[in-house]
Amino acid sequence: MAFRPSLYLSAAFGLLVAVSGVASAETMQEAMSAAYANNPSLNAARAGTRAVDENVPQALAGYRPTINGQVSAGITATDTRFRSSGATNWASTYTDTGAVQGQIQIVQPLYMGGRIDNGVKKAESSVKASREQLRNTEQSTLLDTASAYMNVILSGQVLELRQSNVAFLQEQVRAANDRFSVGEGTRTDVSQAQAALAAATSAVSSAQADLMTARANYVKVVGHEPKGLRSPGPITKLLPAKLSAAIDASRTEHPMIRAAIYNADTASYNVEIEEGALLPSFVLQGTVSSSFAGNTTNSATTPDRARTLEGSVAAVLSIPIYQGGGEYATVRQAKEELGQAKLQIDVARMSVDASLTQAWSTLESAKAQIVAAQASVKASQLALEGVVEEQKVGQRTTLDVLNSQSTLIDARLSEVGAQAQFVVASYSVAAAMGRLDRERLGLKVAAYQPEHHYEQVRDKWIGLRTPDGR
Repeated sequence: MAFRPSLYLSAAFGLLVAVSGVASAETMQEAMSAAYANNPSLNAARAGTRAVDENVPQALAGYRPTINGQVSAGITATDTRFRSSGATNWASTYTDTGAVQGQIQIVQPLYMGGRIDNGVKKAESSVKASREQLRNTEQSTLLDTASAYMNVILSGQVLELRQSNVAFLQEQVRAANDRFSVGEGTRTDVSQAQAALAAATSAVSSAQADLMTARANYVKVVGHEPKGLRSPGPITKLLPAKLSAAIDASRTEHPMIRAAIYNADTASYNVEIEEGALLPSFVLQGTVSSSFAGNTTNSATTPDRARTLEGSVAAVLSIPIYQGGGEYATVRQAKEELGQAKLQIDVARMSVDASLTQAWSTLESAKAQIVAAQASVKASQLALEGVVEEQKVGQRTTLDVLNSQSTLIDARLSEVGAQAQFVVASYSVAAAMGRLDRERLGLKVAAYQPEHHYEQVRDKWIGLRTPDGR
């Protein structure tokens, strides 16, 4: 039977399809759902967002009264020695006095120069910025998942191609030895085939190492070993037809830009807070105190005792006049930070534009590469089959066959590489637009809603336990 090199490649791809089609295969959506729920970096970012939520009840505490209690107890002892005029002996008097005092003070802020109001607004703005930063982390995690998923598939395909190449070259070494043994070939043909086989074997080892690395990175991102991954298609349904439309969408949807806008709002409220330090403050202050005192002397058998109960209410107006100039420097500093935050909006927009343009260019390039690679694979495969047939009748050398096989393998590698790049690039464009999220991808996993924790803690007046019981 005539030897057909395409059978090795077809068998390799058939095996890959068979493995990826088993019942336990994991789809891209399933991998992303697992990463969405279990990725430690993403869960750490969620914990950070919950911590930022606590800024709001801290700011709201400024509206509420503060209550302080104080208790003190002490003893004073006095020993007096004296001698009257004309007396020959010294006399002494000993007195000890004990006192217990208790006080409760309540201070209710009425006006603090607008610092409380602006403090609440600042805290709420920081919560919104934190949520957008969390969205960006979610996007990065999902994009990392897509990249890790495709790297495992690509590494597996490369390994299969390398192994099929080894099988083909083993047949070439055998055929070269057979021809040499009957005097139809030369030692050079055998050596060329053996050298090509050694290089191909080394490439298999390298491909195996790459696959192990890809699988390890998959575990890092997704949380478990890859299981029969299926080759997914690109998510072109989430992408517009033109780059300009993608850029317009990113300006309103990308979380980095939205977070930068909220950060500028936060800086603006901080300026108002610092300026409030220059304004008067007005508080209502109430105090209730009680004291108990008793004393004993060496000349009396019954101690003297006294009880006192006092209460007071006062309205206190504080007017800052001059505190060394530090508050003015703080205001100026806050204004510079506001200017910096506004400039960061432009930085975020330019960064998103650059990332989106790069991802879009990669996507378009991958499309063209796939078409070119498929044409190259078809032509190279036909060329290899022709060279093999011509070798049998002495019109081609072993080196011609080896070169044709190398060309076909390179074309196959370019094809699978371009296909993987096309899929990842589509996810990269969606992420650069701000559209790579659980809802749009249709992930079958419970949504993490940061608003839920915020609502639980916003109006808490007291309590050390977090909403999850810690």
